[in-house]
Amino acid sequence: MTGAQVCVIIAARNAARTIPAAIASALREPEVAEVVVVDDASTDDTAKVAQAADDGSGRLCVIRFDVNRGPSFARNAAIVRSKSPFISILDADDFFLAGRFRELFAGADWDFAADNIMLIRDDAATDVSKIVAPRFSADPEFLDFERFIEGNISRRCVQRGELGFLKPVISRAFLDRHGLRYDENLRLGEDYELYARAVACGARFKVIRSCGYGAIVRADSLSGRHRTQDLRRLADADLALLAIDTLPEGSKAVLRRHERHVRDKYRLRHFLDVKAERGLVSAAAYALASQSNLVPIVRGVAADKLEALFRHIGFVSKHRHVPPRRFLMAATSPASET
Repeated sequence: MTGAQVCVIIAARNAARTIPAAIASALREPEVAEVVVVDDASTDDTAKVAQAADDGSGRLCVIRFDVNRGPSFARNAAIVRSKSPFISILDADDFFLAGRFRELFAGADWDFAADNIMLIRDDAATDVSKIVAPRFSADPEFLDFERFIEGNISRRCVQRGELGFLKPVISRAFLDRHGLRYDENLRLGEDYELYARAVACGARFKVIRSCGYGAIVRADSLSGRHRTQDLRRLADADLALLAIDTLPEGSKAVLRRHERHVRDKYRLRHFLDVKAERGLVSAAAYALASQSNLVPIVRGVAADKLEALFRHIGFVSKHRHVPPRRFLMAATSPASET
């Protein structure tokens, strides 16, 4: 690739503290032609602070919504506003590592291209502009539909690393050719749904193990700040994907597993909500309404109680250990450095 051809999209809400570093990391990259910030009805000075991060190159555009519409709507609005042939999503509290796009554009054999993510604990990210990525071998691979969906089924007590967290550079031509945009009904898993639908449409989704994206992990990020209904909508999105006629049966089988995985999380969360709002009798009535409700609820409650017991008697730590830095995907250093 020659010249600046990437539009970086940052959907932001109440991100005044972190967005200057995010914008600076994007404007630093020579391949970036545009940075479109969408302030999704923040109650702080996100829009003002974002505008102040302008480097004078004319590449920064800040849009503000008066009503919160969610990340999917914000990103779609930014796509409409942008003109560049490639789109790159950057979360408002994350940042690009230097040279990221040079690595991703080393080959042109893809429709989506993603790199490794350095996950950095909040208290270990004192100055993100000075963080340097380790030199990992690229080890490129292409994700097929089954591999991608399987890579989004989380495991209990395992540090999260779903492939839906990837932040690929996306070909606008591919999105336009297949009429793809972010699902505005989703406020959870919107990246996962877009990537899955794209791969189902034949997208060449390339992944390299070298690292160019830094993600800040905050103390509350593991607790799941999403609403219960967001889980239900994500499970429903899986059902919509299952309606794609061209999916082979093997792909549908993995997708059904993911749908059940998300739906079971929804049922447990809904049970706990009903218990908190209307009491144990109403919650028990919901649990006993069907076996589909009962099994994940019993399993989930039992697992929570067992984990709490183990913490109480000291079998496991009372605090989840989050390392200062880790990587989304396992990677190896170049042979010359090992």
